[in-house]
Amino acid sequence: MERVIIAGVDRSARSRAAADWAAREALLRGLPLRVVHVSPPDGPDPVHPWPGRPEAVADHVVAELTERHRVLAARGSHLDGAAVPALRAAGEHAELLVLGLRGEGGHAGVAVGSTASALATECGRPVVLVPGTYPGPWRPGRIEGVVLGIDAHDPAVGPVEFAFEAARLHGVRLRAVHCWTLPARAARSPFPVLEEDRAEWEDEEVQVLSDALRPWRGKYPDVDVLEDVRLLPPAQALTHASGNAELVVAGQGATALALLEHARCPVAVVPA
Repeated sequence: MERVIIAGVDRSARSRAAADWAAREALLRGLPLRVVHVSPPDGPDPVHPWPGRPEAVADHVVAELTERHRVLAARGSHLDGAAVPALRAAGEHAELLVLGLRGEGGHAGVAVGSTASALATECGRPVVLVPGTYPGPWRPGRIEGVVLGIDAHDPAVGPVEFAFEAARLHGVRLRAVHCWTLPARAARSPFPVLEEDRAEWEDEEVQVLSDALRPWRGKYPDVDVLEDVRLLPPAQALTHASGNAELVVAGQGATALALLEHARCPVAVVPA
């Protein structure tokens, strides 16, 4: 099985920004890049052909990328069919599947396209979704490198390992965000929560997070880890963190889908 990064593209500037992110990641990991364009099953692409025939879209993007990244090993592929199953099958054995949050067919008021949403939910491999406004290169000026959303009571191996490896590859700090809620009895109580009770519960969550990360700290001793415990809904906490991050890593599920609606940096959605 060939290790490869796949970028799914259409004719939009958003998808080309995602392809550029994928190209930089491929160079960092020493992997080839495969650029894939899928034509719909009901005939040719709609009006406004770019750069001409649908079969040429992927090759056009490859030409742009190799002009910008001279040592990049990349090739283009054109597939016919529905985008979601075609890209899911193409990425079945890929290191990463990368695409924009919204493609050329999306509506202006929709933050996340149907293809991105479906692949984030269904794909068996990590999917990185790149906002259209993201500038491309990792920016050392950002406070956070990689942000990991983790349920410390039941940590999923896939997202945790992906986040630690990403932080190691890029030489940046990993911020592990664990969110918690007040005990049911406190949430139902008509009286305010006592500060000493809240502090005690939070200390317990801090310990749970520390215990969950301990084996990963041992496996990745060179990764600087910041443990962050928040009394917030997970999607809200990760959305806030994305404003100062280069990459947010989350597991598949409702939190990831809610995060994608407001993410301000690329989001890696990783199966457990």
